[in-house]
Amino acid sequence: MHKTALAIRHVAFEDLGILAPLLAERGYAVRYLEAGVDALNVDTLTQPDLVVVLGGPIGVYETDTYPFLADEREAIAARLRQYKPMLGICLGAQLMARALGAEVRSTGGAEIGYAPLTLTEQGRSSVLSGLGTVPVLHWHGDEFGIPNGATRLAETSGFPNQAFAIGPHILGLQFHLEADDKQIERWLIGHAHELATRGIDPRTIRGDAAKHGAELAATARGVLSAWLAQLG
Repeated sequence: MHKTALAIRHVAFEDLGILAPLLAERGYAVRYLEAGVDALNVDTLTQPDLVVVLGGPIGVYETDTYPFLADEREAIAARLRQYKPMLGICLGAQLMARALGAEVRSTGGAEIGYAPLTLTEQGRSSVLSGLGTVPVLHWHGDEFGIPNGATRLAETSGFPNQAFAIGPHILGLQFHLEADDKQIERWLIGHAHELATRGIDPRTIRGDAAKHGAELAATARGVLSAWLAQLG
C-alpha cells in the first residue's frame, strides 16, 4: 500500500524539486494542494502520512491580505498537535513556528542567494550534519523564533534561527534544500521584482547555481533521505 504525501504549494515554481523523486522511491503517492485555491482544513492536513509545506513570497502575519493563511496555520497546528510527520520550508517553516506559538516577523532585510550555514551543536548531530560548509539556497526576509520544545539546528550571521526540529518527525528549514538548481531560472523569473527592488543581480544567483548546484543537490538528497528514513 502506498504511503501518502501532501505538498502545500504557494507559488508554482516553489515545488518539491529534488524531494519529489526521493518520495517516489520510498513509496509515497504525492499530491499538491494549491494554497489560496484549494481548501485548507484540519481533515485535509491530518490525514496524509506526510505533509510538506513549501515556500512563498508572503508573510505568515498577512492574514488580513491573505485570509487563507489563518486556515492554513490552524490546520498545521492540528497536525503538529498529533505529532504527525511534517516538513516546512521557508514560509512553511514560518507557518509551523507560528502555529507552535513562536513569533514570526519581518526583518526589513533579506538573505537571498547561495551561502553556507553554521550548524549548532545539536545540528551537527542531526540529519543536517551532512551539510557541512556546502552553500545552500537562501531566499527570505522574515525570521521565525524557535518554538518551545524545539531544537535549534542552524544559523547564519543575519538570521540566527535557520532550522528547528521536534523529535525525528517535525523539521522546519528557513533555507531551500529542495530547490533544483537546473530550475533556478523559474525562481529568477518568479522573483524578478524582488530581485530588482533589492538590487540583486540575477546573474550572480544563476552563476552560483551553476557553481554550487551539483554539490548541493547531492548533499541535500542525503539530508532529506536521512530525515525520511527517520519516519519509518
